[in-house]
Amino acid sequence: MRLLLLGYGRMGKIVDGLSPEYGMQVVGRVDPVEGEALETWPEADVAIDFSIASAVPGNVRRLAAQKISVVIGTTGWGDQETEVRRHAEAGGIGVVAAANFALGVNLFLALTERVAELMAPHGAFGAWIHEAHHAAKRDAPSGTALSIEAALRNHGYDRPVDVSSTRAGFIPGTHTVGFDAAAETITLTHTARDRSGFARGALQAAHWVKGRQGWFSMRDVLGI
Repeated sequence: MRLLLLGYGRMGKIVDGLSPEYGMQVVGRVDPVEGEALETWPEADVAIDFSIASAVPGNVRRLAAQKISVVIGTTGWGDQETEVRRHAEAGGIGVVAAANFALGVNLFLALTERVAELMAPHGAFGAWIHEAHHAAKRDAPSGTALSIEAALRNHGYDRPVDVSSTRAGFIPGTHTVGFDAAAETITLTHTARDRSGFARGALQAAHWVKGRQGWFSMRDVLGI
């Protein structure tokens, strides 16, 4: 399976190193951050994009023109989603877009949905979300934190939710959703020990999306 990597920072390099385990051959590496761009992108079965938010619409436009499906792990481009979806639909490609590809995070989101349903009728509990990432992460709050908030909202929790962020050092990623009442507190936390979980999820999604058309999430890939 031929794989094109868009973005060759820390995540791109991890995906590259793990790709042989998934039966993939990396046929090209494009890094807009470092100014390394291929004038003509090689033919590939699927691309994995861990580049920068501003590059995503152009990347998907070029991939759609070449009929290359894509897994998008870049975050911070939500305000351009309509444009990105239009390019993908016009090209008839498959797209898996997710704020976080780790299996544990996606299970965590499913748990959050159930907790929201249980908490909805109990006004004594107030909710908060806190996330922490490495100092170089550009977007705050993280895409995963926004997904957690959406999970609460979409499953019945309609009271205020305080969302906060920390950017420091080399933290791979920690997300907590909490509920606090006068005499007790409930928290759910997911902690990433390193970035390999994100990369493995992206590679799993790349296998899954090959040959498909449409817009998908990681939950579609995992069947949850």
